[in-house]
Amino acid sequence: MKRILIVACNNIRDKHCIACMKCFKALDRREGEFARYKDEEVEIAGWTTCGGCPGMVVPRVLLCKELAGLYERDFDVIHLGTCMVKAGAVSKCPLNLEELKQKLEDLFGKEVVIGTHNY
Repeated sequence: MKRILIVACNNIRDKHCIACMKCFKALDRREGEFARYKDEEVEIAGWTTCGGCPGMVVPRVLLCKELAGLYERDFDVIHLGTCMVKAGAVSKCPLNLEELKQKLEDLFGKEVVIGTHNY
């Protein structure tokens, strides 16, 4: 089973993308970046935000990792939400997602996927 941590844009989540329904729908249907799990059992182990501009992603993921150990809910993969991709394209978010992806992979030894759905 793949256990996923989703990191969402603090400024878009629940403001423009109410209740993150698109991510849950895409995961259930194995669409978008979740298509890679089409033949696997998947669970969302956790959810956090970037922490707001300019972002506190690394400390927030570190806290999620610590809590995951405490509550026996470790995650295998980190998905940077489609809202984070859109924030860079539309709102001029200063985060470079490719650099962030590499940093998270190096620090946490977890696969990082940019994006969640294509809606």
